Amino acid sequence: MLSDIEIAQGARLRGIQEVAEELELSQDDLELYGRYKAKIGPEVWERAKGRPNGKLIYTTAITATAAGEGKTCTAIGLVQALGKLGKRTMACLREPSLGPTFGIKGGAAGGGYAQVVPMEDINLHFTGDIHAVTTAHNLLAAIIDNHIVQGNELDIDPKRVLWRRVMDMNDRQLRNIVVGMGGPGDGVTRESGFDITVASEIMAILCLAKDMEDLKLRLGQMLVGYTRGKEPVYARDLGVIGSLAVLLKDALKPNLVQTLEGQPAFIHGGPFANIAHGNNSVIATRLALKLVDYVVTEGGFAADLGAEKFFDIVHGYSGLTPDVAVLVASVRALNMHGGVPREHVAKTNLEALGRGLSNLEKHIANLQKFGLPVVVAINRFPTDAAEELELVEQACRRLGVKAAISEVVSKGGLGGQELAEAVLAALAEDDNEFQPLYDWKLSVKEKMDILAREIYGADGVVYTTRAEQDIASLTDMGYGNLPLCVAKTQHSLSDNPALKGAPTGWTLTVREVRASLGAGFLVPLTGDMMTMPGLPKTPAANRIDVAPDGTIVGLS
Repeated sequence: MLSDIEIAQGARLRGIQEVAEELELSQDDLELYGRYKAKIGPEVWERAKGRPNGKLIYTTAITATAAGEGKTCTAIGLVQALGKLGKRTMACLREPSLGPTFGIKGGAAGGGYAQVVPMEDINLHFTGDIHAVTTAHNLLAAIIDNHIVQGNELDIDPKRVLWRRVMDMNDRQLRNIVVGMGGPGDGVTRESGFDITVASEIMAILCLAKDMEDLKLRLGQMLVGYTRGKEPVYARDLGVIGSLAVLLKDALKPNLVQTLEGQPAFIHGGPFANIAHGNNSVIATRLALKLVDYVVTEGGFAADLGAEKFFDIVHGYSGLTPDVAVLVASVRALNMHGGVPREHVAKTNLEALGRGLSNLEKHIANLQKFGLPVVVAINRFPTDAAEELELVEQACRRLGVKAAISEVVSKGGLGGQELAEAVLAALAEDDNEFQPLYDWKLSVKEKMDILAREIYGADGVVYTTRAEQDIASLTDMGYGNLPLCVAKTQHSLSDNPALKGAPTGWTLTVREVRASLGAGFLVPLTGDMMTMPGLPKTPAANRIDVAPDGTIVGLS
């Protein structure tokens, strides 16, 4: 089989104007970025907002493993399959970060014959949205330090500055740094650090904002530090919200591209789900629901991360309500959850698979707690034995959910028709009684306890002294009624990445709680989660190159 990038480069792409015509958009509605990419301005929403919504299909997955679940591929392949069935459909996905692209993944635009294109552009600089977020974030950082140097009218305590810098790359060396070294003219010396851009609060705000007015309001509410008298300092106090908005003006507009089979796709926004809320923009999704009958979106990592955050956070701010959840699993990944090393996941091992099914069953149960119909997409690999697939299907039947084999990676839309038909059947036949898991008005600890016990399967929660202080302070400031965006490992339902399956008999540890007041949530940091990832021993960057004719190789 050809590599992902070879398949993408061999595809015959439609001009983006032709793709737009299927959405009843004219050339005047497009801001072109070459022949195959365009941004869509806010005037389209104003024209379409009175239309009824299409159906929102939310794609999520079991707990991530090195063997691969295939969530993004499945979401794209499902769009292609619905297109094959004659349905008006499109995808709404996140933009890939350069950190994972050059780190572990090598790309995040789907795979095989289920991709969004132009693949190289999407995986690299795309339309510059992530760069705009980086620049806006770092402008505010520079303004804060300049304010301190230039008289410090707000009396900001240099030791209580919360606003770090960001870059869109994995670089563990920058997690903790000292800034302002040198002479008196070089700034105030203090400890700081870098986070990855997709963990920036500004990225979360970009994806949660409804329009420019909402964006500016949220930017102003960002908590950047405290005064020497321990009073909060907000971004609006520094008088640069207009400048931040100018830098984000174009980034606020959704990006229109296409699947390999020509269906439209919005790729917009890219917060990580393990350290942020992990979903594409509200602006893109709500517009897509007005333009087509079926919108397929996905959240980062497993259902305990991206999906939970969509249901409990995004829904609360936007009103966006999923109509069905598609849960992606693979035999290989379930084998790993059953204790099989990665190098042996392709070998038939029904005993291990049976143990690994606990992870699938827990995620199904979690999704059902939100009142959603669930369809399990079994991402088939060539090495899967018939008895393995049957064992997974039996587990789904036992839990009363529909299951379908998906072969979109090898066959494109044709390989996803069984899945598409199962999704359509669930939409037609299954009850949707969606509701968030918790009431925002509960205390921080009450909300954390619900998530820990109900979603992660913990026996309870313990808090460090730092976390206790954070919760008390934020509650006293009046922010205890915000939803929680838990930063947690993507490799386990627990806060310990080594625990596979559905761990029991453990306690969740919250080590600190950060405030993302512009985004509108609190961030409990659990376990050893870092907001700046590191590179693996052999990064994907080692295999990416450009040929003399300009052809990019090595992306996947």
